[in-house]
Amino acid sequence: MISRRRFLSTALAGLATGPALANAPGLTPRPKARGVSPYTPGADGLEAILKGAGLSGESACVVADARTGQILESARGDAALPPASVAKVLTALYALDSLGAGYRFRTRLIATGPLSNGIIQGDLVLAGGGDPTLDTDALADLAAQMKAAGVRGISGRLLIWDDMLPYVRSIDPDQPDHIGYSPSVSGIALNFNRVHFEWKRAGGSWAITMDARTQKYRPDVYTSKMALARRDLPVYSYQDKAGIDHWTVASGALGNGGARWLPVRNPALYAGDVFQTLSRANGISLPNPKVTSSLPGGNVIAQIQSAPLPDLLEAMLKYSNNLMAEMIGMTATVNRGSRPSSLKSSAQIMNDWARSNLGMQRCRMVDHSGLGEESRLTADDMVRALIASRRTGALKPLLKPYYFSDAKGRPIKTHPVKIAAKTGTLNFVSGLGGFITTPDGNELAFAIFSADQRARAKISRAERERPRGGRSWNTRAKKLQESLLDRWGQVYGS
Repeated sequence: MISRRRFLSTALAGLATGPALANAPGLTPRPKARGVSPYTPGADGLEAILKGAGLSGESACVVADARTGQILESARGDAALPPASVAKVLTALYALDSLGAGYRFRTRLIATGPLSNGIIQGDLVLAGGGDPTLDTDALADLAAQMKAAGVRGISGRLLIWDDMLPYVRSIDPDQPDHIGYSPSVSGIALNFNRVHFEWKRAGGSWAITMDARTQKYRPDVYTSKMALARRDLPVYSYQDKAGIDHWTVASGALGNGGARWLPVRNPALYAGDVFQTLSRANGISLPNPKVTSSLPGGNVIAQIQSAPLPDLLEAMLKYSNNLMAEMIGMTATVNRGSRPSSLKSSAQIMNDWARSNLGMQRCRMVDHSGLGEESRLTADDMVRALIASRRTGALKPLLKPYYFSDAKGRPIKTHPVKIAAKTGTLNFVSGLGGFITTPDGNELAFAIFSADQRARAKISRAERERPRGGRSWNTRAKKLQESLLDRWGQVYGS
């Protein structure tokens, strides 16, 4: 588990999105000057911040007393806007209610026949259990357990069962093919369904590797292939050829060397590919993997478990990992007795649950991560969910602390206003929701959503990674959030 924790933290850190609250003003004495200021109580002071933000599109915000539920301030709180990754708060609450805090994901090795003279008389099944944190180290553990059980080979097939969850080619099909935060989803995932692509200068060309690396292992893979193309653009191209991910990369974009994680579109074969290699390292020769849609019966000869669900949810929220949100969310739906056919159908069941259990009136999610273009939440509903979460107290400890910053961008960890929240960032979309603890100990629940949907609609698929004007817009949105947090900490903090 130590190596898996290390992989989880280091790999997720590379996927983290959005900065912490930067350049937020510290606790400033309320101005004594006449007229409206950001610290003026009531709607005038709130509107002064919203109008002064210089942010195109629409912004909405709500802050409430977390203990009583009383709305303290609201601006367009009923506006349905894209929540981005703030939606993962809802997924966390849904998962805790549906699965329970003690839930652990299991990945198993099943032998369909008896073991005779070291040979399994039948097939060997790598059965995915929906674990979003399965990594190469864990597969190595399974291979070692298999060897310890006396297995030296099999007479039948190596089967990969991934049908616990439906296959989804890309979380958001509108994203470019090479974007690592929109991989495929199925009942088995390895290394967050990403493969490590690395290139180094070698004479007049480049040496290229595609592997499933962790801190301990770097097995090469044959289910993802990369070829150099003599061009400048596009940087990447992709084709699926008989279950193999075929990539090309523009030689004009490589420079002297570098690396990045690319998404995997055939996760079951990818996991089988790596498991076959790790088994060979243990002296066990296995045939090439094949995917099965039905789970055969047999004896479990090895298995591994994930960390408890709250640990996974904390990592999902901290690093805003989309694959974790989708696999955990769909597993929650399965555990409630429904077999989703897609992310959207699973999200619809979560929407119904949110209306019944959290009082959310206009929740329209199309996935569990917030990446989908059509998802909508209101600030009113987000605050309702946060207040409802206080019944169990399970959510707030999972949220990441955020700090106001000084003039040089350094976090002020001794600041009297404490914030625990979840950010959400997409192109021309920014959100923040969570809890504020004021200097006098009062606890507030808040949600802030901003979106320029016209600007977002103009972005081509190829520009999704770095659209023109996107970074500056999101910077202004963050400043708006910081100003609102500072206001609320002062106006309702004494």
